[in-house]
Amino acid sequence: MLSRPEDFVALQGNGTVRSHPLLVIRVRRTGLEDTRFGLSTGRKLGGAVVRNRVRRRLRSALRVMAPSFQPGWDVLIIARPPVVDADYQTLTGTLSGLLRRGGVLGGRTVT
Repeated sequence: MLSRPEDFVALQGNGTVRSHPLLVIRVRRTGLEDTRFGLSTGRKLGGAVVRNRVRRRLRSALRVMAPSFQPGWDVLIIARPPVVDADYQTLTGTLSGLLRRGGVLGGRTVT
């Protein structure tokens, strides 16, 4: 997982954005062997219980997709308020589509 503030700043400056009404992702190519993720759940989503539930659901979806990740990416996933009411299938489908469009799940790569 991404945790250092410098990593988030690098993504904000150099990242490529892919968006959907439920989620926004910022991706950036790195020279690392692993793909790292950061999650952003702002207060617009609701209280702490709601934000934690959204983070748990996103981490669960990422765990399922983990074997398909291309190495060498930093990804920031930003949750938008409609994600709170989305069911798990919609959430995973949206996340998978955005990651595929960003090049993290194979297909074309973004530099």
